[in-house]
Amino acid sequence: MQGMAGDYPWMRNRQVQLLMMHVGCNEAAMFPQWKGRGGTAAWRYARPPMTTDSSLKRGLAVLRLFAQHPSQDPRGHTAAEVAALLGRERSQVSRILRSLETARFLRRDPASLRYSVAWELYARAQQITEARLRRDGRTALEGVAADTGECAYLGVLRGASSVTILESMPPALSSFVSWVGRAYPAYCSDAGQALLFDADDTEVAAVFARTAFVRHGPNTPADLDDFLARLNAARKRGYTIVDQEAEPGLYSLAAPVRDFRGEIVAAVQVVGPRRRLEPATAACADSVVRWSDWLTAALRSTDHETDEETDEETDKKTDKKTDKKTDKKTDGKSDRD
Repeated sequence: MQGMAGDYPWMRNRQVQLLMMHVGCNEAAMFPQWKGRGGTAAWRYARPPMTTDSSLKRGLAVLRLFAQHPSQDPRGHTAAEVAALLGRERSQVSRILRSLETARFLRRDPASLRYSVAWELYARAQQITEARLRRDGRTALEGVAADTGECAYLGVLRGASSVTILESMPPALSSFVSWVGRAYPAYCSDAGQALLFDADDTEVAAVFARTAFVRHGPNTPADLDDFLARLNAARKRGYTIVDQEAEPGLYSLAAPVRDFRGEIVAAVQVVGPRRRLEPATAACADSVVRWSDWLTAALRSTDHETDEETDEETDKKTDKKTDKKTDKKTDGKSDRD
């Protein structure tokens, strides 16, 4: 549930995976030894293609390892552990770890010399998720609006309210007042139930701990128990129906959108007059569920597929040749177990 995720290790590992999927890192900052004269643009075209490509793959492989193989030690992995898990030479892995530390994607514990993921990586992962939610969310809303001929919205949870962040209106309804940026009580809003789909009763109670259930429409939930009963029914149904809860004559359907962690981050909604939407409930439900699933898949998808097997043997041969020349120069003390 958004805002209640907390700092759990499994979640941090999934955030690393997100960054790996989207490859949102700055190559020049990540591997400063590649950067030549003339600025970033210059080194991008002047660098040796195979060396850069291979080194980038190795760096991403190391970061992916931290996501897929979390250390039993809370301080992280040693260079030797990372090398063993990757099946690589330790001297080569040590160089990659130091580059990632320099770029602040990893941090090294000064006492144990173990490496763990730095907070900058988590922040970048969250930024990527938010950017993709807005970009792909617009496509989803346009799909719902085209399917139903009604207004479609994307809402997020902010405290005890839902806030509209995107909207799409069919041409015939474009004169309607925009709801973007406006908040509405989550206990009776179009998106409220969908945004709390995965929250247990205790978490829902915490969200509404300081909320008075004021009547906004003829069917507004009377209290927390009433809201929980409707929420449970919506979960079984697979989508929410808000029938004149926010205001008289207003009818809406919504479905949750989940990010790469499996956390609900938004809800896709279709909203309109009850006289039009209620008879078309089945068709509207199909549309919001289908497009919320599409948006969930988009948030989990990879923009840049990495072929881990491509050039693998070539990389290892190159590594061995390089390592023979550099093993004696490797600073063993700084990367000891």
